[in-house]
Amino acid sequence: MESFYTLQGEGYHQGKAAYFIRLGGCDVGCVWCDVKDSWDASKHPQFTIDEIVEKAKKETPVAQQSVIAVITGGEPLMHPLDELTVALKNAGFYTNIETSGSSHLSGQWDWICLSPKKFKAPLKEVIDVASELKIVVFNKSDFEWAESFAAQVPPTTKLFLQPEWEKRNQMTPLIVDYIKGNPQWELSIQSHKYINVP
Repeated sequence: MESFYTLQGEGYHQGKAAYFIRLGGCDVGCVWCDVKDSWDASKHPQFTIDEIVEKAKKETPVAQQSVIAVITGGEPLMHPLDELTVALKNAGFYTNIETSGSSHLSGQWDWICLSPKKFKAPLKEVIDVASELKIVVFNKSDFEWAESFAAQVPPTTKLFLQPEWEKRNQMTPLIVDYIKGNPQWELSIQSHKYINVP
C-alpha cells in the first residue's frame, strides 16, 4: 500500500527511526481502524521484493546502522513474509512486525508486536512468540481483555496499553490509573499523530 521513513510513534520502539512497509489486505476489520484503505489488497500496486528492499535502502541510512523495518498493514500475516524478511535482514534492516496475530506466522523477526483484536482472535503460535503485547483500549472492559492475553504471552513480553485515538481523552486517564495499580503495564500513545508525522 505504501512505504515511508519516519519515527515509530507507539509501543516499545516509540521515538526510534523506522521504515514502514504497509501491506494491503486485512480480514480483521476493526471498526476504529485508521487505515481502512489497506483492507482491499487489490486496490494497491504490486512490487517485487527486490523493488521493496531497494526503495527501503535508498530512503534510509541503513548502511550506517541497523534501521528498524516495520511490516504492518492491514494484516501483514495474510502474506507469506519469509522471502521479504530474509531480504531485509540481508540488506541490514532490523525486522519488526505489527500484527493482530490472526493469521499463521511467517517471516524472520527481530521483534514481534502483537496487537490482538476482538474481531478475529490471535493464533497461539503468534501469542507464544510475542516480543510486545499492545492492547488498544476502546472501553473499560478492555482492561480485563488485556489481562487475558498478558497471561498467555511469554514472561519477557513487554506490555502496553494504548488509547484508541478517537477516545483518547476518555481512555487515557483510565489507562494511567490502571498502570499505577498494575505497573507491569506501560503506556503507549500514538505520538506520531501529536507531532504530525506519518
